[in-house]
Amino acid sequence: MQDVFIGRQPIYDRDLNVFGYELLYRGGSANTAGIIDNERATSQVMVNAFLEFGLDRLVGSSRAFINVTPSLLLSDDPLPFSKEQLGLELPEDIVLDERLMAAVGTLAEKGYTIVLDNFRYHEKLVPLVQLAQFVKIDIQVADDSVIREYVQQLRRHKVALQATKVETHEELASCMSMGFDYFQGYFLAKPKVIKQHSVPPSRLAVLRLLGALQDPNVDVHDIEQLITQDLSLSYKLLRYINSAAFALSKKVDSIRRAVTLLGLKPIKKWVRLVAMSGVSNQPEELLLTALNRAKMCELLGQAAGHQDTDAYFTVGLFSALDALMDMPMRTVLEQLPLADELTNALLQYQGELGEALQCVLAHERGRWEEVIFADLATQTINEAFVQAIEWSRETGSELMAG
Repeated sequence: MQDVFIGRQPIYDRDLNVFGYELLYRGGSANTAGIIDNERATSQVMVNAFLEFGLDRLVGSSRAFINVTPSLLLSDDPLPFSKEQLGLELPEDIVLDERLMAAVGTLAEKGYTIVLDNFRYHEKLVPLVQLAQFVKIDIQVADDSVIREYVQQLRRHKVALQATKVETHEELASCMSMGFDYFQGYFLAKPKVIKQHSVPPSRLAVLRLLGALQDPNVDVHDIEQLITQDLSLSYKLLRYINSAAFALSKKVDSIRRAVTLLGLKPIKKWVRLVAMSGVSNQPEELLLTALNRAKMCELLGQAAGHQDTDAYFTVGLFSALDALMDMPMRTVLEQLPLADELTNALLQYQGELGEALQCVLAHERGRWEEVIFADLATQTINEAFVQAIEWSRETGSELMAG
């Protein structure tokens, strides 16, 4: 068991009724975010909100607001949850190039609520304001005259205005007089840290699922079998499919039906979110190393003319199991029903799989005289390394982002 946490701060309307909640990263019971990068914080809030607590439990029928990052906005259809209930907060330091503006525009067209956080008015930001439904202004960053000017400028656009960091009764009264629509701050309510127990998914189960999803021939039955082997994965999937985001008329009570309803592509996105929480207590670089080894082994198998390269991918992926699980490789493999060929490759570098893995590890460690596999030219092996690095970075960033 482990404890998971999330912060929740209410947002009030002009009648001081709760309109919604901002969901905040919390790594423990202390009511502070602590030191964490934005990508990890966003992923963890989403994991906890949607897969651990459930959005309906956190906010009921109210709106939820979550900070998002550029990688999440730019990823392919990245948002596996209800667009009617969720507001996407763009942080103040986001760098808006043409690609990111286009992504925000696409999400707005699809009906997602765009929120500009800690906003400071500037004419060059008008195109962004035109895509937004909410604008949040930190009233502590400037005096009243500047805040009033922001409000006057923004009233030319169809956006709701929210005052944040409201810390006194006088500040609330001032914001009311300026015409703000919504209010958030310590004077009204401090963030509340919510905690619950969680059974984390087995790192091994997550890795096996990630590996299986790389196989173009994998089918729904295969994925169902892998998920049902882990209690936590099964629980999280059923919670996800039965959430308000899907608005199903009847509760789903079997893994097979859940997997069938979702389909393989959404399942991959869900697995990335779960994987984020499942390996979060290990360095990100370790997971990237496992992914890089897996892809490079697969590419070497392809270059050597092998049609079925799934085993090559698996041997590279599983080569980091001892580090990920903090136990000797032999002990790990005793718990896995692997074919002898794969086990021997991992333990003793035997067979073609073992030779491919040995080549990858030698390249990784700079032992150039040992960088040999089949009859492949050095240039071919180097190209496989470069391709694997690019692939693992892209896949890893998606995984870390959810």
